[in-house]
Amino acid sequence: MADDQERDLQRFLENVDEITNLIQEMNSDDPFIQQKAVLDTEKKLLLMEREQEEDGCRTTLNKTMISPPKAAENADEMSPDAFLASVEKDAKERAKRRRENRALADALKEKGNEAFVRGDYETAIFFYSEGLGKLKDMKVLYTNRAQAYIKLGDYQKALVDCDWALKCDEKCTKAYFHMGKAHLALKNYSKSKECYQKIGELNPKLKAQVKEHINQVTLQEKADLQEKEARKSLDSGKHTAMTTKNLLETLSKPGQTPLFYAGGIEILTEMMTDCTERTLFRTYGGFNIITDHEVIRRCLCLTGKDAVEEVLCVSILKLWQEVCVDNEENQRLLLTHPDIARLLPSFMTSRILVIQQQSLALLLQLTHTENGRNQVIKHLDMTGLCEALLSFLDFSDKKANTAMGLLTDLALEERFQAWFQANLPDVLPALTGALKREPKLTNPSALCQCIALMGNISADPTARRHMIAYEEFGNACLDLLVKCEEDMDLFREVTYTLLGLIINLCLEIPLISEMWAMKMSRKCLSLLNSQDGGILTRAAGVLSRTLSSSQTIVEEALTAGVVKKMIKFLKVGGQTASRYAIKTLAICTNSYHSAREEVIRLDKMMLELA
Repeated sequence: MADDQERDLQRFLENVDEITNLIQEMNSDDPFIQQKAVLDTEKKLLLMEREQEEDGCRTTLNKTMISPPKAAENADEMSPDAFLASVEKDAKERAKRRRENRALADALKEKGNEAFVRGDYETAIFFYSEGLGKLKDMKVLYTNRAQAYIKLGDYQKALVDCDWALKCDEKCTKAYFHMGKAHLALKNYSKSKECYQKIGELNPKLKAQVKEHINQVTLQEKADLQEKEARKSLDSGKHTAMTTKNLLETLSKPGQTPLFYAGGIEILTEMMTDCTERTLFRTYGGFNIITDHEVIRRCLCLTGKDAVEEVLCVSILKLWQEVCVDNEENQRLLLTHPDIARLLPSFMTSRILVIQQQSLALLLQLTHTENGRNQVIKHLDMTGLCEALLSFLDFSDKKANTAMGLLTDLALEERFQAWFQANLPDVLPALTGALKREPKLTNPSALCQCIALMGNISADPTARRHMIAYEEFGNACLDLLVKCEEDMDLFREVTYTLLGLIINLCLEIPLISEMWAMKMSRKCLSLLNSQDGGILTRAAGVLSRTLSSSQTIVEEALTAGVVKKMIKFLKVGGQTASRYAIKTLAICTNSYHSAREEVIRLDKMMLELA
């Protein structure tokens, strides 16, 4: 029966396109095309009659007969025009019925979608099936029903529906997507990868998504192999495997003291020496035993921890580090646990130093790979995490560098960049706070990394507009520049990096305010006295963008001898410095005749000296 339905659908799909083309040709203004279409129609009808005789029945799809129109009683006397009119009338009637069925199928699809959104997948399947009863070649009904079957865990039926969708449209990427998902659930890993690879071939724009899904299949396949090996080890009675299982059972006991659980967790951590023990930890529910336990959970969530609670919390952080070593599935389970996703950023801002250190070490381990970084970005509270990482600027030791390096690595991921653009207004207060820190109390190298990250972000026009709109951010940049100038030897790199950020900010017009532009211009005029070529160039770059804000700023610059300094840039500076010098001179000479005269005089003087 299923084979007959499939053969009917295939024949129907082929005939619909062919008959539509014939009707269009019969309506052509070209007599030759009309005549040819009439002959082709006669041949088609004759062929269809023969097929029906061979089948022994008339093919029916969607209650629409695919058959020639009834002939007149005296067929020999029917004129070509009458025959053509009869064929056209039959086609129009069938087209009308198809439109009606399409409308009914669309309505049933919407009802199915509403049920799907509610989570009522059985009802959704009912409506999608009713819709297919009206229109059997509607691919979206097949793909939607496949998705509902997947939600119910009926993966074989989902695969069948995906096959039907592909019969309707061999380039249906949604069908390949659901098929890949169903094959993954059935542990048909190679077939799942093939489905996702096919999506990439059909739509190269989905390359990043395809790569992510294939990585998921690879990781799931690896996790499956790990679990098989772990079961073998346990079945063989291996001592460490049995000990891991017994320890987890002991830790699940209720009503013990926090110190009891801390001791058990420390012993369990020592057992996590290879992949087998780490895999057994997850297969026997280790993550849930730890995070769902009433006593342990209470100790983790307490803001002010006593000594015992502190020991328990640190032991858990160390355990998580060990169970996640070279084990992507454990990393995924850890990060997808809702409590852990919330707790990790809060641990990093704990007032207890050792908890801060261990949570940073855990996060550093999790972000060591591309997959780990994407898991962190996808599942953790990224606003809280950014704020937590920025708080490490208060440390003058290597922890500050580690935190800023971690944040920089995250910022290189496309997923992070997309998140940052969407959430920059929420993160700007924390970024502004980083700029407001007293540079003498921070790690200069870490502060440079932080400012460089902001500079990279500000290269995007949308992000730059958010930064300029947040007036406190621009003022913090100016204040930090003033503080750095007080000890240029110590903060030369910070000043250089900060000027790069400010150059980007000045690309946005209008600037924060005329007063801000004036103060920034004065500061950069002062920096033109620096002996550092990089700072000189970037200070000139800022000036070339702030001078035009007001005539007062130009006058002050002329008084400070900016023309002479820019002429010198033109003579001895590099390509970038020369570009800034030309722009600055253009602004000055455009407004003041005295500036033009000075340019000419200085130019002659330089030539004579040469």
